[in-house]
Amino acid sequence: MRSKAPTIKDIAREVGVSISTVSRALRDMPEISEETKKRILEYSKEIDYQPNMVATSLVKRNSHLIGVLVPNMDYFFATAVKGIDEAAMEAGYTVVISQSNESYGRELANTQRLINSQVDGLIVSLSSETQNLDHFKRIQKKETPLVIFDRDCPDIEASKVMLDNELGGWLATKHLIEGGCERIAFLGAQKGLAISIGREKGYRKALKEAGIPYRPELIIHGEFDKDDAYIRTMEELRKSQKPDGIFAVSDRLAIGAYMAIKDKGLRMPEDIALVGFNDEPITSLLFPSISSVSQPAFEMGKMAARLFIEQLNSDEEYENKVVYFKPELKIRDSSSRNR
Repeated sequence: MRSKAPTIKDIAREVGVSISTVSRALRDMPEISEETKKRILEYSKEIDYQPNMVATSLVKRNSHLIGVLVPNMDYFFATAVKGIDEAAMEAGYTVVISQSNESYGRELANTQRLINSQVDGLIVSLSSETQNLDHFKRIQKKETPLVIFDRDCPDIEASKVMLDNELGGWLATKHLIEGGCERIAFLGAQKGLAISIGREKGYRKALKEAGIPYRPELIIHGEFDKDDAYIRTMEELRKSQKPDGIFAVSDRLAIGAYMAIKDKGLRMPEDIALVGFNDEPITSLLFPSISSVSQPAFEMGKMAARLFIEQLNSDEEYENKVVYFKPELKIRDSSSRNR
């Protein structure tokens, strides 16, 4: 039979003091004598007393739990969560993770579940379906800390950790242009998704700088899904005027495009060049390997956690901060015509 965990009442009864005296001693408060405090601490250690963290959190309004809500646990988000967890652990916090699976409904439900779990606040990357932000605005009205990372939402005023997506799109497209591509397709996700919008801006900027006309028919939007990207790429490759380059806004989409190019019997980079985004490990293992824009996911996660903890522990009115990280292009076989 499982023995009952020792309580403050047990310590008070054994040492012969009041419950409030035990509570003050365990919190190292100065109102009691050193001798009494020593007796209490020694006995609590002897019986392996562990404080009830849930009860303590209700009193202090601080659970030392950070709620993290991400769209999925793919390479980028899994790496970012590792960064969040490391910074949280260094500061004495525990991370509670939940996924929306790119669903607004699940994001809504999981946000409420995290809040009901007494987390001190949330670090969030929005689902690709999210348009209505009322669930986060309600949290902020209660002065619950909120940090947004990776996927921006301009309608929310909060501390944010972002990648310079426009620069990433520009780097990828400029590289394809330098390799001789002139009909470059942009393989994006949903039209309203912030990362897709930013990366398309960089794409268009690189075209303009090179004097290449912008062609709306080469802008392809759809689901944030590998199979959907395969179908959309195959449709483009069946046209009489095929693209000679593809910039995909994520490696998930790039893999779908890669499979379509292979199935169509085209060569990379000779017939068509391809660049993805995220630099997931699989991109370097394929043959030909896939060029990709890398982002410092671990460092972005750590920064998100640090901003959260900074806001949580601020005694004054906190001023939101926005931190941008820079991407880097990793050139591999799928686009390397000049090697």
